[in-house]
Amino acid sequence: MNINENIKTLIIKKSLKLDCGQIINNFPLAYETYGSLNKNKDNAILVCHALTGDQFITGLNPITKKDGWWSYAVGPNKSIDTNKYFVMCANVIGGCMGSFGPSHVNPETKKKYATDFPVITINDIVNAQENLLDYFGIKKLFSVVGGSMGGMQVLQFVSNFPERTKTAIPIACTSSHSAQNIAFNELGRQAITADHNWSEGKYSSNKTVPDKGLAVARMAAHITYLSKKGLQEKFGRNLQERDRLKFGFDADFQIESYLRYQGSVFVDRFDANSYLYITRAMDYFDLVKQYNGNLSDAFKNTKTKFFIISFTSDWLYPTQENKDIVIALNAIGADVGFVEIESDKGHDSFLLDVPDFLKALKNFLDKSYIE
Repeated sequence: MNINENIKTLIIKKSLKLDCGQIINNFPLAYETYGSLNKNKDNAILVCHALTGDQFITGLNPITKKDGWWSYAVGPNKSIDTNKYFVMCANVIGGCMGSFGPSHVNPETKKKYATDFPVITINDIVNAQENLLDYFGIKKLFSVVGGSMGGMQVLQFVSNFPERTKTAIPIACTSSHSAQNIAFNELGRQAITADHNWSEGKYSSNKTVPDKGLAVARMAAHITYLSKKGLQEKFGRNLQERDRLKFGFDADFQIESYLRYQGSVFVDRFDANSYLYITRAMDYFDLVKQYNGNLSDAFKNTKTKFFIISFTSDWLYPTQENKDIVIALNAIGADVGFVEIESDKGHDSFLLDVPDFLKALKNFLDKSYIE
């Protein structure tokens, strides 16, 4: 990947003890900001990205030269209005867009960490991100927002720092990664590690990339982001640039070609070892267990106003898992709103042009900001 000087980086000098027991310090946290921080510093929104996202939320990504991953929702006069709010996003530690991760060089060995990088958790990611608030002198965020793995970070952030955000918007997420989702992530990890070029994670030393394994991992994951109805309506059994079956193993069907394309473009922008580490962090996420089986205890000290959003066709993080969070918050009398958005676009609905979702997000933020 072509990481360059367009990436803003904050060096975190204070020590951070990771859940695995290791301590890191003087590590980079890459970030991007949009809009302006007002005089009172009370208009800041922290956006937490999902598994394959990064800090480039909207506008042109200077690395990939494509639109930011949340351009539908973030920007001037959009749901998260950058004319009104100061929006921040940090690349998660363990990632591959500038933050401390397995592609960084270990100062002791002078080689990339690769699989010698410490295993990280959602808790570690959030604790690292808090430094961004301190850097900008923000005592309290207006909101912390994120979908999927980003939603997990939102929940962990409020649990860890109950006084540091006015509102929180976890979208299409869960409080505890299910066995099914762990299984899907393991499928992806096995695809990567089975690739001969993976070389026990030391592929950069061999100047190779486990591109076939990473592409398959992406293809498998991408299926979980969609819905059966959405796939059927978009592709059906349509053939790919042919009028009859070829009786071979090229891509006869449009859906096959689509998945192969998704896999091929992914390997150009993402690091295989980062994929292993971040999916592992997702699998370790269990806020329920962290609080001895009582999710309500994770939020017992918070005055944060919550707005939880799910989607009807999301089978990866189904509505019931989002409702479980609502129930836990209601049990302690927290201020919580909930909406289930009708959409046939599956888990990816929060990333796409779903008008009801974008309207609900905008209305909650705008109303909460003037309160």
